[in-house]
Amino acid sequence: MQTIWLSGAEWLAVLRIGLGLWWLESWRHKDRKGWFERGTGIAWAADVAGKHRWGVVRTGFRRVVEPRPKLIAYVVVYAELALGLGLVTGFLTPIALIAGLLLNLLYLVLMIHDWAEQGQNAMMALISLVALFAMAWQTWSLDAAFGLFL
Repeated sequence: MQTIWLSGAEWLAVLRIGLGLWWLESWRHKDRKGWFERGTGIAWAADVAGKHRWGVVRTGFRRVVEPRPKLIAYVVVYAELALGLGLVTGFLTPIALIAGLLLNLLYLVLMIHDWAEQGQNAMMALISLVALFAMAWQTWSLDAAFGLFL
């Protein structure tokens, strides 16, 4: 493989780190006080799920999220932080990539009507797949430094 400026493995590390920065930005711009104290994020998601065209989404939301809105709010917000940190530092990278892919797919299904969100989640999921199958933790990562997942 020929590349310009960096090696192929280094470009994959750039892609992985960029995805991590995307997750960190998602975490940074969240109104955490609103999510944790007023339940704004879960209330918004409940409204979206309640109008969803797929019954499985409405039912799944009612069974999984509605009984525990505060817990799910913390899980979502801190999952985005953990994904960002894991991908930027390259620590437990395959786990972060799989978890991020699953979270993007959940977001994609929940927001099936919102084309702007579809693009973001589809691209993040695609980057996760490429980084996972190309083993993007081989360069510039704590995983490589510790000899993990090689």
